[in-house]
Amino acid sequence: MNILHISAECFPIAKVGGLADVVGALPKYQKDLGTSANVIMPFYNNKFTQSNTFEEIHSDYIALGHQYYNFKVLKLTSNQLGFDLFCIDIPDLIYKEYVYSSDDTERFLAFQIAALDWILTLKKQPNIIHTHDHHTGLIPFMISQSFKYKTLKNIPTVLTIHNAQYQGWFSHENVNLIPPFNRDNIGLLDWGGNINSLAIAIKCAWKVTTVSPSYMEELKIKANGLEDLLNHESSKCIGILNGIDWSVWNPKTDDKLIKNYDKSTVISGKSSNKKWLCKEYNLDVKKPLFVFIGRLVGEKGADLFPEIFKEALAENNISILLLGSGYEKIEEALTSISQENFNKFIGYDEKLAHIMYAGADFLLMPSRVEPCGLNQMYSLRYGTVPIVNAIGGLKDTIIDITKENGFGVVHHGVTIEKVTSAITKASIYFNQKEFRKNLKKMMQIDHSWGNSAQAYVNLYKSLKN
Repeated sequence: MNILHISAECFPIAKVGGLADVVGALPKYQKDLGTSANVIMPFYNNKFTQSNTFEEIHSDYIALGHQYYNFKVLKLTSNQLGFDLFCIDIPDLIYKEYVYSSDDTERFLAFQIAALDWILTLKKQPNIIHTHDHHTGLIPFMISQSFKYKTLKNIPTVLTIHNAQYQGWFSHENVNLIPPFNRDNIGLLDWGGNINSLAIAIKCAWKVTTVSPSYMEELKIKANGLEDLLNHESSKCIGILNGIDWSVWNPKTDDKLIKNYDKSTVISGKSSNKKWLCKEYNLDVKKPLFVFIGRLVGEKGADLFPEIFKEALAENNISILLLGSGYEKIEEALTSISQENFNKFIGYDEKLAHIMYAGADFLLMPSRVEPCGLNQMYSLRYGTVPIVNAIGGLKDTIIDITKENGFGVVHHGVTIEKVTSAITKASIYFNQKEFRKNLKKMMQIDHSWGNSAQAYVNLYKSLKN
């Protein structure tokens, strides 16, 4: 089976969020199951593309309305990713330092057209085309409706929704940018008075998946305007929980850590990483260390962090360390916190993130929206207790310590009081003997991509029967 994943992001080439982690891992694990799984993505001007070698395997031009653009298909020459990577290079539109911007309609539409034009030339065409989020949402429509792609219309298309809040809206005035299609079916493009890329993909893809079962059910109730559509198309929708790449997220071999460890050496290993963090950020190593790693936005509950942290620090004998960036007002409010045993790194640092997962005692994830969540899986892998809101993939992966087989802390709803209460619960519930026992228990929970990759392969096979 030959699978092509088409995405705007892929780790380690270009990463903005969890989409990149999924696309960078899922093909590797699918290949382990005997499939051929590869990735097509845009060619950005970034550190990875500048420091690696690509070979040109195809060149042509596309029409975007009345404008013509030359493009190339570049293939990564090394096998470092575990799958073949193909990049669409459109210098005038895509080769930028950024992934997303204000001109994304033209950029990602050109990317999708160029990708399909190249697929038309392949002697061995894919058995499955797997698209990810709205940036590739027009592909199922163009395959089924655009005249130039009629030879591809029997190739099953799968859409995975990583975050339904972002839908790729643009005006019907730009409909002529799409390759000519049967205008009798122009209604497929419309949702809410605009051309809506994500809605189009939901309508036209053969199957629609989300990155956790709970997130699929939540979207049928609240999906930024797509609720009715998802309920109407529910027969082809399924939630498949993401996994994490155990070859990358492995405390025994992680070269970013101060000291490596496994479940038999977890106590000393975590202690060494915690000592480094506390020394680096002027925190008391004797206190339980709570961390947050992520975007400082409302979806993550970050708008409440300044008040949560102030109250939690005043009420509990703890330390808090934050790594992230986002809304300027939140960053400014966090910078104004003057209490002892709080520190922050505004921005993102991959090495620091790994050390924080390894050195922290607790990870905070009070998300209002969390389609799957990977951070809580990383924390389990590194023996750090996750404190989460019961939403989306967090609900599917974390069991409260008070429940049978529980290991984490779960709160219901995101308010200052509920999150601070969860922090207090975590800081007093675990005695040292129980805490150490729980660390080893968490590290044995398997959230690798194996099961998820098999679920996707089974889904693909069902489309070929």
